[in-house]
Amino acid sequence: MALTVHRADLLLPGAGHAPVPGGAVLVDGRTIQAVGPYGELAAAHPAARVRRWPGVLTPGLRNPYGPELLERAYHPDPREADELGTEPLTGTALAALEMTESRWGASARRGVRAMLAHGTVAVVGRLWRETVADAVARSGLAVEQRLTEPPGPPTPDPLAQDRPVEEAFVLPPLDSPGRRADFAVFDVTVPADDDPYTALARAGAVSCVATILDGRLVHRRA
Repeated sequence: MALTVHRADLLLPGAGHAPVPGGAVLVDGRTIQAVGPYGELAAAHPAARVRRWPGVLTPGLRNPYGPELLERAYHPDPREADELGTEPLTGTALAALEMTESRWGASARRGVRAMLAHGTVAVVGRLWRETVADAVARSGLAVEQRLTEPPGPPTPDPLAQDRPVEEAFVLPPLDSPGRRADFAVFDVTVPADDDPYTALARAGAVSCVATILDGRLVHRRA
């Protein structure tokens, strides 16, 4: 499979690694082969395809509300907007719906798309419904074990929570040997005198322009 270099204005490798201005990630199929300054990677691999993204390239986010967003909320079909609106339904509004397993699966697929549009590459929490778990597995999202209850109300934006932004990013860092090619890019401009994580927190995950899972471009903002 052809090599691809994903370059951005700023690379955040993750896990305490120093930011790399003009950084890039070299992807070979489903794995990350190298990270570093774009010029160095491009010179070492002149035949590689190049994808140029605006903003900040990161390891991608983990959403701690997997069960809450996918198994305890219904994401309306756009064709249901006149009747049900566009926001996820929970509580009594959810209880009033006739939810079949097929409908749960369709809802989960829409919920997953919303997560991908927010730079999510992993969800946290065990999924019990087979149709929901299948939708997540087919998307390529990783599923992590929940060790503690997440704070605040469920949200598709992992950067909207009241906790250090660095904790929202998945581990390991992008330069881990043999790491699966999962990462996200956010259209955020970071001033020279600003902290990149602070800038990301201000913009929120809605600033995501691209999400890559297992080497595949699964979300690209139009």
